[in-house]
Amino acid sequence: MKDLTACSGLSDKGIQSPPAPEDRLTEFNTSLDPITFEVLRNAFVNIVDQMAEQLLRTCYSFVIYCRDFSSGLCDPQGNLVMQGTGDIAAHVGTLHYTCKAIIEEFGDDIHPGDVFIVNDPFRGGSHFNDTRIVRPMFYKGELIGYSQANGHWADVGGAAPGSFNITALDHMGEGLRITPVRVWSKGVWLADVAKLMAANTRNPGDVIGDMQAQAEATAVSEREIVRLCDKYGVETIKAAFQEVQDYVEVLTRTRLAELPDGTWYAEDYIDQDPKLGEGMIPIKIKLTIDGNHAHYDLSGSHPQISTFLNAAYGGSFAGVVAGTKYQFPDLPLNSGLYRAVTVDVGEPGTVVNAQWPSPSAGFCSGPFEKLMNSVFGMWADILPDRTMGCAFNLEYLLVGGRDTRIEEKPYFMWYDWMAGGWGGRNGRDGFNATAPVFGAQYGIQPLEGQERLAPVITECHDFVQDSAGPGESRGGLGAQKGGAVFEGERIVMSYCCDRERSVTWGMWGGLPSIPHGVWLNKGTEKERYLGSIFSNMPLEVNDVFTRPSAGGGGVGDPLMRDAQAVCEDVADEYVSVERALIDYGVVIKVIDRDLAEYEVDEEATRAARTRIATERAGWLDADPEAVAARYRAGEIKDMDCIRQYGVILDWGDGTLLANTTSQFREMLKRRTLPYWGKTLAALSDEARERYKAA
Repeated sequence: MKDLTACSGLSDKGIQSPPAPEDRLTEFNTSLDPITFEVLRNAFVNIVDQMAEQLLRTCYSFVIYCRDFSSGLCDPQGNLVMQGTGDIAAHVGTLHYTCKAIIEEFGDDIHPGDVFIVNDPFRGGSHFNDTRIVRPMFYKGELIGYSQANGHWADVGGAAPGSFNITALDHMGEGLRITPVRVWSKGVWLADVAKLMAANTRNPGDVIGDMQAQAEATAVSEREIVRLCDKYGVETIKAAFQEVQDYVEVLTRTRLAELPDGTWYAEDYIDQDPKLGEGMIPIKIKLTIDGNHAHYDLSGSHPQISTFLNAAYGGSFAGVVAGTKYQFPDLPLNSGLYRAVTVDVGEPGTVVNAQWPSPSAGFCSGPFEKLMNSVFGMWADILPDRTMGCAFNLEYLLVGGRDTRIEEKPYFMWYDWMAGGWGGRNGRDGFNATAPVFGAQYGIQPLEGQERLAPVITECHDFVQDSAGPGESRGGLGAQKGGAVFEGERIVMSYCCDRERSVTWGMWGGLPSIPHGVWLNKGTEKERYLGSIFSNMPLEVNDVFTRPSAGGGGVGDPLMRDAQAVCEDVADEYVSVERALIDYGVVIKVIDRDLAEYEVDEEATRAARTRIATERAGWLDADPEAVAARYRAGEIKDMDCIRQYGVILDWGDGTLLANTTSQFREMLKRRTLPYWGKTLAALSDEARERYKAA
């Protein structure tokens, strides 16, 4: 009998990626002729993309239709052979773990026509919503590999519609945990098993439909692999499965060998653990490049926290691998990369290696994107041409209730994610209002589709002026989206986000963006600030909710940005005249606002930049409570608190968060302050003298 602790997760020690072998593969030799190898390598990519197209056209849920899914091919050992060209970054690094979990669970009890399902983060998954369908592929009775289709189910039960429950003390409060289970047995649909799972969700019809659509996508893969076996021979296909992994390993090691050896460190933060009081939660990461091997160490990160912003090992591994893959965009992705780039997720029981039964539904807004952005920051010192500042944080806003437009009053789910700004780059501005780095191919959901499926109307959707982190290369702009429920019963809202306090940061002297957070009925007598994480907040019909997404962090000192570029940003309404002066030291003359005609006051700009350069280091030592008092009095805005003074407040009532401010200032002084001296050196002798006197 199988040890039940494996099913409960109690036996998990936090799986590490394998250590680099002593006999590292450094030269690629294929047993296939080069043309056949290239044909099959590209055929595998095409097959995974065909799986994606199949799922896109047959899925039931709007979330999956907007491309929150991934597919993959694995070899008989569960190693990833190939992913497609448009897969979610957060699923990178987890598909092979869940395939291995199926193999571990069922062993020799795997047969043609079987199909399995799993969503367990403690068996290598990401979070419960990401549900994987795994099909073993057979050729003339021989198991030759696995195909896998992963889709984000909009609801998997639990206490909150959408299954993002901040109040969950363990995963039992988040939704249905599916350990490896068979849902087709030798080609026979196990309807009772499927219905049991679906009945524990708010949209059982969508769940059954998505389950079958995902299974059909895996059938497409098996059909195509069998066709290739008929054409080229099964031994050729088996060899190609292994050699495409070897190919990626050699390519990756060749790139790494061209880089300098060394060790780099980074630290980022989750906003808080509600049970510990205010103060940010550190995530620490170390990168070591040794010859043709890169190794990440996540040891030293904070213990797992009381809310859902934990990540199990699969989610953290995926964040590191996805961040690294951005440095080598031309390389294919499979398990060959995991041989050259290894990850130690650290000791069990941390926020990046959470253990059963920790809540982890919000891993994507918590450790995952913090790790990705930390990887970006470390690699900026190694490959400066690929530098990118911190990107906005992934967020989900979920409104659910009973839809009274329909006689049966079924559950409705308005499930929304925002576009936002990516960080500035080396010599280029960041992308405006782009899908999150979590999944760059995410489709921003069409408003018309949302309004047809749920009684929620969108009232605004536009850029947020001044949200781009200031820098010599500014970040991209965030967006703002607002809506209201116009009909329904028992309506509640939940929000999964972060960086309300650990605000999107800049690099090389660049400045942060703006905080995330939801407002209810803003600008009215019923105005209320809800923050960046909450669950099951009751809504009344016609309550209006709005939230901005952050822009990307700036790269380089904003005082070094070309003044004419700032003027053009003002004309485009990306930057206000006011903040052109405050953030960039650029004085803009308004010639004709209606015609977007502006010009730079050169003399006043030189004076303003000299003043800011000589004074700004001292602003980071200003009394935080005095800054908070000015915010409460309406004298300064949240951007002033964050960018000029490094002060973090409760953005609803203006209460100073003293511990968080101390951590945030230390981060600014580490990431930003050292680069400002170069600006002073570029200014006049008078400015340098003023600086010395100060």
